[in-house]
Amino acid sequence: MKTTIRVSALIALVLFAWYLAADRLTPYTGNARVKAIVVPIVPQVSGYVTAVSVSNGQVIEAGQELAVIDPEPYQIEVDKARAELETATSQVGAGSAEVVLAQSAVARAQTELDNVRLQSERVFALEKKGLVAVARGDDARSAIIAAESQLAGAKADLVRAEEDLGAEGAENPRVKAAVAALAEAELDLARTRLLAPTRGVVVDLNIDQGSYATTGKALMTYISADEVWVEAYMTENNLGLISVGDPVEVTLDIHPGRVLEGVVASHGFAASTGHEIKPGELPKPPTSSGWMRDAQRFPLRIVLPGYSVGDETDDVLFQMNGQADVIVYTGDNRLLNSIGAGWIRLMAWLSYAY
Repeated sequence: MKTTIRVSALIALVLFAWYLAADRLTPYTGNARVKAIVVPIVPQVSGYVTAVSVSNGQVIEAGQELAVIDPEPYQIEVDKARAELETATSQVGAGSAEVVLAQSAVARAQTELDNVRLQSERVFALEKKGLVAVARGDDARSAIIAAESQLAGAKADLVRAEEDLGAEGAENPRVKAAVAALAEAELDLARTRLLAPTRGVVVDLNIDQGSYATTGKALMTYISADEVWVEAYMTENNLGLISVGDPVEVTLDIHPGRVLEGVVASHGFAASTGHEIKPGELPKPPTSSGWMRDAQRFPLRIVLPGYSVGDETDDVLFQMNGQADVIVYTGDNRLLNSIGAGWIRLMAWLSYAY
């Protein structure tokens, strides 16, 4: 009897020591979620939707057309602006054809540069984190340089066309106002085509031809595929030895039995207690019952290099807010790392059942 008690006490002591060590050296949590950047697609012009070019759940490349807002009213405004410019220039004794063409070229070049910059910003952010190849960042920089050069050339052509009008024509207030009005009309016309800001997926698509798009009001929800991560909610005890760059293993409930490799990208250094204080109010300290207080959890961002939404080279499927299990290896302790690796694989297989 005494021997049994001693063995049981020894086993309990060993398990307790393992728990304390593992909690620091190989912290694990089953409280984790798949996250991605949600981008609301907000039109900059209003009108009826004449075409929806994508379907729900479709993987879309950056710059691909999402929807089209009826361009006819905006084309009419462009035609009116061109007519106003022709009238204004004819009144000062010069033709306006070259100015009209040059201004249109500037508007198109500006729109193209804006789109290239928007797409490139995401690439640069991923390049900085080491999630995309340097060559892709170089391509984005080259695209910006080319678009800027195109815009500079278009502006130079516009200046030459205005100079051809003569000093009086180029500086005539009515001519200048007409040029500005044409530029605005051309830009609004270009904005009738809604383009994908990054590679991603449209979710919860509930519009069709005939829907009305309102300026400043989101028309559809877009999930960026360029940056997907796992947000693991660790206790403060877990975080003590975790550093950015530590290797991580992750299992996703949608892929039971499979273990993915990742790295720690960042710490979350703040969390809400649910007792926010408004100006003029007294502090409201959190309450706890019993002799043990609840652990506070903080988000830990885990990235999974080599995996992305819709990548045809792998079969990993990501679902936003899908559940995951995460274990972090903070050092080179072979024993604890081996036990942790076995544990995360056990949890991966158990996810078949729950």
